[in-house]
Amino acid sequence: MRDVYIVGIGSTTFGRHADESIESLAVGAVVDALIESTVDRGDIGALYLGNFISGPLNGKEVLAGIVADRIGLPNVPCTKVEGACASGGIAFRHACMAVASGEVNAAIAVGVETMTHAPTKQTTAALNCAMDNENDGPSGLTFPGLFGLAWRMHADRFGTTREHVSAVVRKNKGNGLHNPLAQMGAELSDATIADSLPICDPIQLYDCCPTSDGAAAVVVVSKAVAEKLSATLKHPLVQVLAAVQTRGSPSIGGHADLISFDATVVAAQRAYELAGVSAQDIDLVELHDCFSIAEVIDSEDLGLVPRGQGGYWAHEGRTAVGGDVAINASGGLLAKGHPVGATGLGQVFEVVSQLRHTHPNQVQNARIGMTHNLGGAGVACTVSILRGVQ
Repeated sequence: MRDVYIVGIGSTTFGRHADESIESLAVGAVVDALIESTVDRGDIGALYLGNFISGPLNGKEVLAGIVADRIGLPNVPCTKVEGACASGGIAFRHACMAVASGEVNAAIAVGVETMTHAPTKQTTAALNCAMDNENDGPSGLTFPGLFGLAWRMHADRFGTTREHVSAVVRKNKGNGLHNPLAQMGAELSDATIADSLPICDPIQLYDCCPTSDGAAAVVVVSKAVAEKLSATLKHPLVQVLAAVQTRGSPSIGGHADLISFDATVVAAQRAYELAGVSAQDIDLVELHDCFSIAEVIDSEDLGLVPRGQGGYWAHEGRTAVGGDVAINASGGLLAKGHPVGATGLGQVFEVVSQLRHTHPNQVQNARIGMTHNLGGAGVACTVSILRGVQ
């Protein structure tokens, strides 16, 4: 397999884009990534577009072809991919695999979603398509309910408290204040978080990521192409050391324990092996904090934090920028929002910016970064490891 390099990135803000269509958001992110990459559009061999709910919310399903047509790509494979909340991460892996396999020399991965225009009831129903509704539907659970159960189990097992989880919220919302792409950065107190609207006990309003619109894109190329472009690029190269995808149980009852998601554990193990690094080598990670307790669980599943210590590390400042490992320096989903199909590629955008040392909330001496994108009730997961090339 060939080495793969990221040579261009693009992203819209995540938030409300009432005056833009879903296609225009995707096109904007792709054009920015292409311009930055200096790759000619005629040299792009494939496009993969991550999206989850454009059908039920927008009545549009052939977005990959639409976007490719609007940016003037040649008649190359253009594929929409879906893996619930992990759709963007899967699109990124597909693009990397197309280049690594030698099938193409350059590929685009783009993720996009628009959600804010739809009524809450319609959006909730669409998002619930990420569950195994035949088995889990009768329970009446939505995703806040699932992660509320996970929180209670984690608290019973490890003593995780409201204050521990609030530390995740305060950190990520605070990080969001330094990121112009984030929509909900804030300085919050524990009291403000604890007094916020109850959603599904113990989950409250500030524990939930906001509904969002947005798009992000990445251009990946082979080593030979990267070397040719190095003279024209205005930024350092970033190498993809690993891009892994795994499957977990599609149903809530299929998990042996809700304090851990097997898909994440296995994906992280495979990614470390492929990259030739360990968890201790990771300088920063953008992980899937769809709910505050998810960051606690994810950080442990990725092996970045000892099992049961995720909340304690956040409370002690060990996962802050400048701590042991910087988790969600961008503000994560809690501050940026979660335009589902775009999230995984938004994470790649943030990590690449960190490894170029151009991020507005820069992690000092960042050399190796990780992304983690989890879909549904743990049914799909991607973990990628990236390294800056100086």
